[in-house]
Amino acid sequence: MLYAILAAGEGSRLAQEGCEVPKPLVRIQDETLIERLIRVFVDNDATHIVVICNAQHQATREYLSTLSLPIPLDIVVQSTPSSMHSLYAIREYLAAEERFCVTTVDTIFSEQEFAAYIRAFSTSNIDGLMAVTTYVDDEKPLYVQTTDALTITNFCDTHEERCAHVSGGIYCLKRKALNTLSRCIEQGQSRMRNFQRQLVADGLHLAAFPFSKIIDVDHCSDIVKAEQLIREWQ
Repeated sequence: MLYAILAAGEGSRLAQEGCEVPKPLVRIQDETLIERLIRVFVDNDATHIVVICNAQHQATREYLSTLSLPIPLDIVVQSTPSSMHSLYAIREYLAAEERFCVTTVDTIFSEQEFAAYIRAFSTSNIDGLMAVTTYVDDEKPLYVQTTDALTITNFCDTHEERCAHVSGGIYCLKRKALNTLSRCIEQGQSRMRNFQRQLVADGLHLAAFPFSKIIDVDHCSDIVKAEQLIREWQ
């Protein structure tokens, strides 16, 4: 499976709090954020990894260029206004595979749960499997509305009926989702959550896969939370 890492953001909140390295190079225990993701992807049968990184973060590009991996690693250098635009910027790589998994660079999750998530998507016939959690640790969470069978029926900015989970920022999709992505860009839409809503509107079969906890490393205090979670999962 092809995996993609969205790392084109500025990481402005971390920088404002005194973090001296780009977000992808923030260390959690003894690994950088991006190093951890790449390792987890390789452990879960990655055939190809694509990373889009911010044009201003030379240190990230230099770090990635030093890696020696058993699979191809492509680096796209482009600053984008949103994760949805980052996804669009690497669409040609994604289109080369029937299935792909995308995550933002700052996502922290259980490796065991992630492996189960990838297995579930790889053996399913659905168009997309979205990582979700009941653990809310986001300033602007995206609530996920589902049926009892965890089929996704909507994505909501506020807590609505049948919204027991929030999005975890990890997306497994089939190639057909790229048609919706291109149309969103053509229509001038923005933000990943609008793309996800459009997937549902276009009739794609999306399901939710629950994780116990998922957090994003947006603030320096999140580094401490992430390290604590990883210790709990080990």
